[in-house]
Amino acid sequence: MSTKDFVEKDYYKVLGVPKDATEAEIKKAYRKLAREFHPDANKGDAKAEERFKEISEANDILGDSKRRKEYDEARTLFGNGGYRPGPAGGGSFNFDLGDLFGGTQGQGGGGFGGGLGDVFGGLFNRGGAGTRTHARRGQDIESEVTLSFTEAVDGATVPLRMSSQAPCKACSGTGDKNGTPRVCPTCVGTGQVSRGAGGGFSLTDPCADCKGRGLIAQDPCEVCKGSGRATSARTMQVRIPAGVSDGQRIRLRGKGAPGEQGGPAGDLYVVVHVDAHPVFGRKGDNLTISVPVTFPEAALGGEIKVPTLGGPPVTLKLPAGTPNGRTMRARGKGATRKDGTRGDLLVTIEVLVPGDLSDKAKKSLESYREATAGPDPRAELFQAAKGA
Repeated sequence: MSTKDFVEKDYYKVLGVPKDATEAEIKKAYRKLAREFHPDANKGDAKAEERFKEISEANDILGDSKRRKEYDEARTLFGNGGYRPGPAGGGSFNFDLGDLFGGTQGQGGGGFGGGLGDVFGGLFNRGGAGTRTHARRGQDIESEVTLSFTEAVDGATVPLRMSSQAPCKACSGTGDKNGTPRVCPTCVGTGQVSRGAGGGFSLTDPCADCKGRGLIAQDPCEVCKGSGRATSARTMQVRIPAGVSDGQRIRLRGKGAPGEQGGPAGDLYVVVHVDAHPVFGRKGDNLTISVPVTFPEAALGGEIKVPTLGGPPVTLKLPAGTPNGRTMRARGKGATRKDGTRGDLLVTIEVLVPGDLSDKAKKSLESYREATAGPDPRAELFQAAKGA
């Protein structure tokens, strides 16, 4: 930003706090407004995006005790944006800060260079007149995690080792070995350049010379090579909610790479992989299981015990004449839903057909076949096939 903007803008009004607000009050106000006007919460809303930039800019000044002191002193010196001396003849006149900060010429053709903007630019460490450093949001990070079937159903806290770009610790993110970068002459500290797109329109791109930072290192940092960013590795404990499914992508706001110039951190995206279970399967919020039963159990009915995931078995009543493939339901024994309730356990009946029979079993089955002899059960099937 220009020094003129620095003096004229009322950052207390931007954050909605009094001039004697404490650091805690300023931080609270910033967080509340940042959540309300964050670009992710107002997609496509240009006014909200501009408001968010103003809020970040105000917090950049008022949230730093040294900058806040300089800001208060400057506004006191210039009467909160306008110096209005009273001439001897009575009345008053307004002294335009544009004259003060914009390349004023001295007597006899001499000049003051960039005006007092250059002088106060050094005082406030904000660069020369016309510069404006934009807050930059941190990068989004994507990571992967593999969970056991049980962890996916019940939820789990897992450690994630991540590498991301963060402000270089060696140069405090300035990119300069001595911490004194200069304003980029190409973009004049804005980090952006405009180019014609035809039809009277122009497009804004990140400045190629300073990589969108608005600053260029005079003596590049040996660690980050003047970029102000370095690779940072960290381990974070991440809570994976209950009920996630294989391939699901979870977004954790503000857990990505840290931002620059007071900008917010990026987001962390976690892709979940779930190992298969030897017994249970998954269908939405329901768990599935196939349970074998003998022919007498299916034919005569009875009670069968069925295992559950991580809990005691349940007893299901098997009706007489239960066919192969029938699905029964054990309510509340499935996966955990978002509201804390659980789905069901879907039990599929598999009637076992013995492959090796004893002589006694064969005689019993032959007697059963004679006792249940009747019409061919496939007769209607053949009739339907002929008529089709």
